[in-house]
Amino acid sequence: MMDLTLDTIRNVKLYQNKRGYRFSVDALLLYSFVNLRRAHKIADLGAGSGIVGILLAKKYHDSEVALIEIQNSLAGLAEKNIVLNNLEDRVRVIKYDIRDLDTEKRRRGETEGKTITDSPIHPFTASPFHQFDLVVSNPPFRRQKTGLISPTDEKAIARHEIELKLADLIQTSCSLLRSKGRFCMIYHPSRLVELFDALREKHMEPKRLRFVHSNLTTEAKMVLIEAVKEGRAEIKIEKPLYIYNEDGTYTDEMKALY
Repeated sequence: MMDLTLDTIRNVKLYQNKRGYRFSVDALLLYSFVNLRRAHKIADLGAGSGIVGILLAKKYHDSEVALIEIQNSLAGLAEKNIVLNNLEDRVRVIKYDIRDLDTEKRRRGETEGKTITDSPIHPFTASPFHQFDLVVSNPPFRRQKTGLISPTDEKAIARHEIELKLADLIQTSCSLLRSKGRFCMIYHPSRLVELFDALREKHMEPKRLRFVHSNLTTEAKMVLIEAVKEGRAEIKIEKPLYIYNEDGTYTDEMKALY
């Protein structure tokens, strides 16, 4: 516990590693972007210490949430955070490689004999495939050999496509979602065309888009996107989200989010 901090955000308490990967404003932006009236089964892919999934569990009181994370250190923290927020009855951690949840790979026998129940803790009372109302992800968006690679593996895997490529993320999300289920993610605008192509290849239709700017004078730094599995071709571009005012203080929308 000496290497952890205890942080509070909204109505959630969270243990985080002092020197490892720590959640950023991106997690809060993704959480706030989800606007479903109800969601019974939610999966958070690459859940980290659990921030997005736990916030969504607090928002949707009758939901069951799966926090899927490959890194042992972060999965362990997510388990602590579930207990800390009294959500043991509805939220579970599954320490698993997202790529092995892909039903296409499983049919081709490419998951090396693994099953969902290989994980000692798993959230699925029935077949997990094609069951989820909502899948969310704050994935690594930097290609390898771009940007600075963190000397801490935990940070590097969370930020660079070392363990998870975009196509794998989209394929697995499609495998988990029911028909008309929704996928929400935050990503870098420079890869938006690539993201659209990956989504539509798997019959995941982009439906909502919101660009995130540091302030009124800057270009978009991130983009929030919602796609619907087997949805019709139509998209809504929402008003931009600005994080800071000209004087460097948070905008009213950001204050409300925190």
